Amino acid sequence: MSRRAVLWIGFAIVHLVVGVLGFVLPGEAMGDVTNVYGPWSTAAMEGRGIVGISQAWVYPQLALVPMILAQGFTWIAGYEVAWAILVTLCDALAFALLVGKARSRGRIAGAWFWLAFIVLLGPVGLYRLDGVTVALSVAACLWLVGRPWLASILLAVATWIKVWPAALLAAAVIAIRRRVALVAGALIVSAATLTAVIAAGGGRHVLGFVTGQTDRGLQLEAPVSAYYLWRAVLGIPGSFIYYDRDLLTFQVAGPQIDAVITVMTPLLVLAVLGVAVLGAYKAWRGAVFLRLFPPLALSLVLAFVVFNKVGSPQYIAWIVAPLVLGLVVDRRRWWRPAWLGLGIAFLTQLVYPTMYGALLNAGAIPTAVLTLRNALLVVLLAWAIVRLARVPRRVPALLPAAIPLA
Repeated sequence: MSRRAVLWIGFAIVHLVVGVLGFVLPGEAMGDVTNVYGPWSTAAMEGRGIVGISQAWVYPQLALVPMILAQGFTWIAGYEVAWAILVTLCDALAFALLVGKARSRGRIAGAWFWLAFIVLLGPVGLYRLDGVTVALSVAACLWLVGRPWLASILLAVATWIKVWPAALLAAAVIAIRRRVALVAGALIVSAATLTAVIAAGGGRHVLGFVTGQTDRGLQLEAPVSAYYLWRAVLGIPGSFIYYDRDLLTFQVAGPQIDAVITVMTPLLVLAVLGVAVLGAYKAWRGAVFLRLFPPLALSLVLAFVVFNKVGSPQYIAWIVAPLVLGLVVDRRRWWRPAWLGLGIAFLTQLVYPTMYGALLNAGAIPTAVLTLRNALLVVLLAWAIVRLARVPRRVPALLPAAIPLA
């Protein structure tokens, strides 16, 4: 049996297993799909209001597109299965691009890593919008060198579904020489989206997803929440976990928390700008794209995660695209962070959905697991920044054979 066939068999098994886990694991791993994606898309199709158009929304407007597309598969076994099928199809298209003819060891390594990551992260990676954007981002990263226009369009569409791929787009603009194609593709998608939203009467809410995020409190799983979470675990008066009914998330409360909430957005911006400046300096000094882009992209994505006051478990899926590309380009240097990424994914699934009930009750063991997971995120960010700082100025004499992307 060929390596390509084995990879595709692995792909099918992984997605089937993770899809089933969504139904059997505790903690409502499919909660967003059942409780919000389905109702939002059904209401839009029935003319009962369109989120992001007739009312403010926490997501960019194109997020509704995959929710509606999933409705086309509901005849099979309901909306939850329909969503799993949609994400699996998106993954299959990106996976086919990644694997190719399965002749490159780097591509094979990247493919096996992605499959292992999907299993270890569990159903939260499949039953969330992030699953769609990860597939788009993997394909876009592979197309950046050969088809920058198409890569830019995919990243822009992904950004208008869930904001995080903007980090990959920013890294690409900094690292690649064909910046005009990248910027133009993103502008075309953004202009078309804005025009459609305004024409539909949603001008008031066109940037509602931005203001909605800045007003949020500290989500339970965010790294910055550890101090307040441990206070709640220790039973210190004034610190506790509560449910925000507007945002449908669990958050923490405690002394001086409003000041922490206020400072987190500027801190996130400063962290992202700091990484971007370092990447721009390396690009200005002549760093080659395929050496510069993977660590820059990973650093920017991790900055979005580590300094974010929202720490949803599906955010961990964001690191897939830069780690996959790192393995494709230079698997010898990128296996260590890839293994670290797999460990982070596994700890995330332990926290959610496996131990989430105990975490909400301020249990010490799930809090320790979550704290370890967040600490490893910081370690991975440190590795990525150090790797970025060490990117050589000139093109090496010989580059890995796996470098041709798509």
